[in-house]
Formats: sequence, structure tokens, C-alpha cells
Amino acid sequence: MTVSSSRPHLLSDEAKEKLRQVSTATLTSQLQKHGFRDTFLAGIYPLRPDLRMVGYAFTLRFIPAREDLADELYDNTKNVQRLAVEAVNPEDVLVIDARSETGAASFGHILGTRITARGAAGLVTDGALRDTPGFRQLELPSYIRAAHATTSFVVHHPVEMQVPIGCAGVAVVPGDVLVGDGEGVVVIPSQVAESVAHAAHEQEVRERFFQEKIAGGASILGVYPPNEATLAEFEQWRKKNAI
Repeated sequence: MTVSSSRPHLLSDEAKEKLRQVSTATLTSQLQKHGFRDTFLAGIYPLRPDLRMVGYAFTLRFIPAREDLADELYDNTKNVQRLAVEAVNPEDVLVIDARSETGAASFGHILGTRITARGAAGLVTDGALRDTPGFRQLELPSYIRAAHATTSFVVHHPVEMQVPIGCAGVAVVPGDVLVGDGEGVVVIPSQVAESVAHAAHEQEVRERFFQEKIAGGASILGVYPPNEATLAEFEQWRKKNAI
């Protein structure tokens, strides 16, 4: 089985760089302005909060395990999880729909090492990972709901890759842009990712100025949100700092 990455809308290099800088909190605000309200993967935390994640969704879907489906467990030519590992490309984020089931792992360190070598931009599961101490040593942004030492086949059976999935209650379509920071992961529909990246960066430039004023003792009144006087002051600040 050969499956290629799906990227209907590619980000510019400028947009990628901005997404590496802005927070997931800012991105959720901008996505609301673009009409998308449910985009943050609640309950998912980073194993490497020091790493930023920006990449394109490569999806993998599990169903509950059943004994008569277990004949392909470790067959690398048939097991969909193993096929996905060898299909992930550079800049892909492997996103796993584990049904928020944490009774066993959905992925392990050896497979994580392999997708790192293939250039993956990250790994996200709404289930558990095993070998989490090993994952903390990988240069791979990894986001999980829990740690569990038991191998995946006890509760999971992989059935599909590169199809729309739900992860932590959020829809993820192959090619969507995923951004991760120390707070968590946000899913950006691919068709708005470029514009959201630029708008989020602009929002953070403004909020840096607002933050400085509030930290200096200013009231939030007229500052957050800003009135015309504050906006005029912001423009002067921006010119002075050449931002």
C-alpha cells in the first residue's frame, strides 16, 4: 500500500516561521474570527514543551481491538499503523485517533524514532504513548493524553490512514496544519492556514505593546481592547521599534 501525504494548501516559508512564533492561544482567537470555534485539542499535553511543532496532518485511525482482527499485529506489510510509519514524510505530523482511550499505548519509542528519522514534524495522539522517557529524548514534538506501558493491540486496532478523523474531539483532515507549543495543539483548516498565520502574528505584535502598557501600570480600560488613542500610540511604538 502506497499512501502519499495530502497537502491541498501549502504554507509559505514566511507563514511557517510566524506559526513557529505565535501561541496556540492567539491562533484559537484568530480561528474564531475565521469562523472556526473548536480547534484546540483539550486534555493533550507535550512531552517536549521546549519544542515547537508546525506541520501538516497525516492521520491514523484506530478502532477497538477484537481478537479476530489481530492476525496482522506485527506484519509491516499489512498492519496499518506500521504502514503509516513508513508513509510519513518530512513536515508531516502523525495524528492518531485513539478514541481518547488510554488503557494501552497507541504508539511506542521505536516507531517514534522511525518517524523522526523520516523527518516528521511531530506526533499527536488523544490516547497514550508507551516509552515516554524515550520520547523525551527524541527531537520530536510529541503530544499525548497519558502514558501507558501496555502495547497498543490490547485495546486498539489500526484501520485507516489519511482519512478525516477526530482527535480529542476535534476534526482533523489530512493536510490540515497543526501547531503545537507548551500549552497544547491547535488544528488549522488548511484553506485558512496562510491567512491565520499572518493575522496571528499581527495580533501578537499588538498584544506585546498592550502587555507592556499593562505591566507598566496602565488600566485595561481603553487599552485592552484598545481605543483610538491607544491604537495611535501603538503605531508610534511600532515605528520606533521597527516592527
